[in-house]
Amino acid sequence: MANDKHKQIGEQIVEIIGKDNIESMSHCVTRLRFVVKDKDQIDNEAIENVEEVKGVFYNSGQYQVVLGTGIVNKVYDSLVNNDSEMEERTHHIESHKPQGGKIKRAVRTLADVFISIIPGIVATGLFLGLKGVLLNESVLGFFGTSPDAIPDYVMTLITILTDTVFAFLPALICWSAFKKFGGTPIIGFVIGLMLVSPALPNAYAVADANSGVEPIIAFGFIPIVGYQGSVLTALVIGIVGAKMEKKLRAKMPNSLDLMFTPFFVIIISVLGGLLVLGPLLHFIENGLVYVVEALIHVPFGIGGFIIGLMYPLAVMTGMHHLFLMIETTLLASTGFNPLITLCAMYGFSNAAVCFAISLRSNKANVKVMGTSAGITQLLGVSEPALFGITLRYGTRPLRVMLLCSALGGAALSLLHVQANSYGLAVILSPLMYIYSGYQFMTYIIVGIATFILAFILTSLFAIPKELLGGNKKQKKENLVNTDLLAKTES
Repeated sequence: MANDKHKQIGEQIVEIIGKDNIESMSHCVTRLRFVVKDKDQIDNEAIENVEEVKGVFYNSGQYQVVLGTGIVNKVYDSLVNNDSEMEERTHHIESHKPQGGKIKRAVRTLADVFISIIPGIVATGLFLGLKGVLLNESVLGFFGTSPDAIPDYVMTLITILTDTVFAFLPALICWSAFKKFGGTPIIGFVIGLMLVSPALPNAYAVADANSGVEPIIAFGFIPIVGYQGSVLTALVIGIVGAKMEKKLRAKMPNSLDLMFTPFFVIIISVLGGLLVLGPLLHFIENGLVYVVEALIHVPFGIGGFIIGLMYPLAVMTGMHHLFLMIETTLLASTGFNPLITLCAMYGFSNAAVCFAISLRSNKANVKVMGTSAGITQLLGVSEPALFGITLRYGTRPLRVMLLCSALGGAALSLLHVQANSYGLAVILSPLMYIYSGYQFMTYIIVGIATFILAFILTSLFAIPKELLGGNKKQKKENLVNTDLLAKTES
């Protein structure tokens, strides 16, 4: 029965777009994506009236229909199953080169490199949070013990869980970059491991003035160190190495390819990275961290306000993917991620706008859409809420969402709240702060306050008249009916 429903939804969407108008089709977590010949011939309103559709928009050369998590997979499968014509038009989302500016395409490509390593960093963040709780003196005191009483093997196991990802982060990034840019991932992984080889002075130890560890000086002026936690160096070496491998394989004789292509890729990438690219890119990376931290810590919460205001706009344009690289750099360099903290209030305010519109609307379909989009936003997927509700009903809901996101960011900046991970959104995001009781409770309080403020402001000032019109009309009809009844009874 459910399969028939999803097939019907898919067929209605394809019929409105026009089967002959579809060049290719794919899907992501929340949306059906169509490359179409003529987007102007599509009736957007008709598609929005299809059951389960939460909004439509055109971006990056694709006509995108927002359905939400879970539903989109079922609708997509119902369209391609047993339909060879539609199946021929499907392809993986990455195989279509999106239209738009070069910067936007580059940002999206870089984001794809970091998306692959998010699960490892999220897990590490949770391990760090649990470490903060388990080793807290108050918690241990409650059980009648202290940090000094914890066995060495337990501390070693905890260190393995919390430190490994960042110690070998360049290996993960090089692996992902090779995979994304068409190289052999295991070659990238080997190159990344060589960048953090135990034979090199540890980067964290070199940075610690009290450690006594000094870099190795090559040719009298080039410092050689390990690149533990160096995001930009690993990223650039991974991209260059993957492209080099593709060119070498195209020219290398088949009989020599297996041996000499990896040989040349590894030796050029590693030596070039350690002697040339590494020192230069590490300087640039440190500058990036300094600039971002300076913005975050602008006095009086102004920096948090600006970032909280900018992030939703970045999501609307697709530029928010750039934040992944910056967040990874902050985590690797400082152990904390204040940037995601200041951006996170977008999710709370966007969900609140959806719930307020759903509650006040007199239209049944808007009530269902608003509630569904709000719940989806709370679970971390923002497109149905942003494009299906907030942007759909004019600028007032958008202004409320932007204002509350900015105010929440300002409050968190003033209170010096910062995460120790990324990748967790809205409901799950407090888990990134369990390493400290103050951080955890402050974040939750500000998040709830942001949600309540956005809900109240939307309810009072940002509900579109067309959604309230039904209420007034119904009240008028009730009054008329009451007068008629009174006259009849008299």
